[in-house]
Amino acid sequence: MIQRLRSAVRRSYRRTVDLSHPARSPLGSSVVNCVVYLDGVRRSGRGSVEEALRQVRRTGEGFVWIGLHEPEEKELTGLAELFGLHPLAVEDAVHAHQRPKVEEYDGVLFAVFKTVRYVDHEELTATSEVVDTGELMAFVGPDFVITIRHGGHGSLGPLREALEALPAQLAKGPSAVLHAVADHVVDDYLAVADAVQDDLDAIENAVFGEQTDRRDAGRIYQLKRELLELRRAVAPLGRPLQQLATRPIPLVDPDIRAYFRDVADHLSRVTEQIASYDSLLDSILQAHLAQVTVAQNEDMRKITAWAAIVAVPTMVCGVYGMNFDHMPELRWTYGYPLVLAVIAVGCFLIHRGFRRNGWL
Repeated sequence: MIQRLRSAVRRSYRRTVDLSHPARSPLGSSVVNCVVYLDGVRRSGRGSVEEALRQVRRTGEGFVWIGLHEPEEKELTGLAELFGLHPLAVEDAVHAHQRPKVEEYDGVLFAVFKTVRYVDHEELTATSEVVDTGELMAFVGPDFVITIRHGGHGSLGPLREALEALPAQLAKGPSAVLHAVADHVVDDYLAVADAVQDDLDAIENAVFGEQTDRRDAGRIYQLKRELLELRRAVAPLGRPLQQLATRPIPLVDPDIRAYFRDVADHLSRVTEQIASYDSLLDSILQAHLAQVTVAQNEDMRKITAWAAIVAVPTMVCGVYGMNFDHMPELRWTYGYPLVLAVIAVGCFLIHRGFRRNGWL
């Protein structure tokens, strides 16, 4: 069953209609969708949120799933009064910028996830954006799920379609939706981590290639910064997932708890990947700095060698530039050619010695 669910979620990556688009929102404003599910099957009809909740509570069966995209405080306050949401959780949902967490307020679970997206670029530079982050929040009650999305990516429209293809799983209630959301977010982590691997390979090939570009240090540092942003989204989610997987929570179906353990395992894999990437980048940066130091030493050796060669004619010409009357071979016809020959031979011998020692 786990493999079937994960396969269905992965199919959500196919190109589909983004229901978060305001022009396609069936209910207007920030409400993306409002659907009633009974026995895991979607009930037809497009009513208001109040009508959907009234229908569920009148029969005592099923639940309502409401999707929001960047709601205003006034609108979310109205939903809070209708569903009995805690003011502190509502405040976090409106202002966003929260750490991943799972909290329980008056019998309602409030979960926060960081969503990530890989930003495509032709070549990694010192200013390239690699990872774009957003937020996804979920209120889970006995008969409702409210998902709130902040940011321009991470639409849950495809996820909703994938879940509707598994009515047996969806029939387990709101906790099944919470698991699907967590699994969807962690799958995005895996995809982004794999994409970052390509940038890491490109930097590694550039640093250890035949020609060393001193601008590589800026690229390495930028990738480390983007990797840090990814780590801030991934690492704090470990503890909340462990709570959902191990702690008995009335709102979480016992059968769903095993699915959360599966998601936690995949999150651990991503966390280890990010740690290994960061460690490898540290090694690449140290290797690059060592290469730059070696290149600078080679430049200094070449400069020193040429300075030693130039010192020979400088010394000889300096001696013969003195205004003394009695200088060796000063009046001799072949004195000038002899001095030039001595300079040439001296420079040749010094140059040959430096070439043998690898300085030139």
